[in-house]
Amino acid sequence: MAKDGCASTGLDPGAANAQTAIMKQPFWKEKTLEEMTPREWEALCDGCGKCCLAKLEDEDTGDIYWTSVGCRLFDDETCRCRDYGNRLATVPDCIRLTPQNVRTIAWLPKSCAYRLVAEGCDLYWWHPLVSGSPQTVHEAGISVRGRVTASEDDLPDPEDYFVHMLEEEP
Repeated sequence: MAKDGCASTGLDPGAANAQTAIMKQPFWKEKTLEEMTPREWEALCDGCGKCCLAKLEDEDTGDIYWTSVGCRLFDDETCRCRDYGNRLATVPDCIRLTPQNVRTIAWLPKSCAYRLVAEGCDLYWWHPLVSGSPQTVHEAGISVRGRVTASEDDLPDPEDYFVHMLEEEP
């Protein structure tokens, strides 16, 4: 059963045997975001690439509209930043995620591990820390791989590239 407000992760909590219950819990279940080491913090990123898409916010309603436009540093094959270490200097509107701001950023995807951990929820089965493979986020169709149609540097108006999805996020 999922915690209140948390979606089901697809894992059967009753399937764990007694020995598994005795084993040490993974760091994201034991630590708060503030307690994590830099390495643990970075490992929470599932590599979906959603945060690297241009988003538009309706000033009147606060609704977020996702586009298919990637940041100028976004690699649409790996769904990672091409220059992660220098991204904040290269892209002035890039937002560095912190334990404080992940609790307030409305556009973070519902599947984002930072958001999930902040809300006391578990990670999904496809998260690389759970599955053991960085490919499962792509195999599960969670990432934006293959859905980015342009780079922000190529466009005069990102509003022309709204993502048409059933839900509010890709």
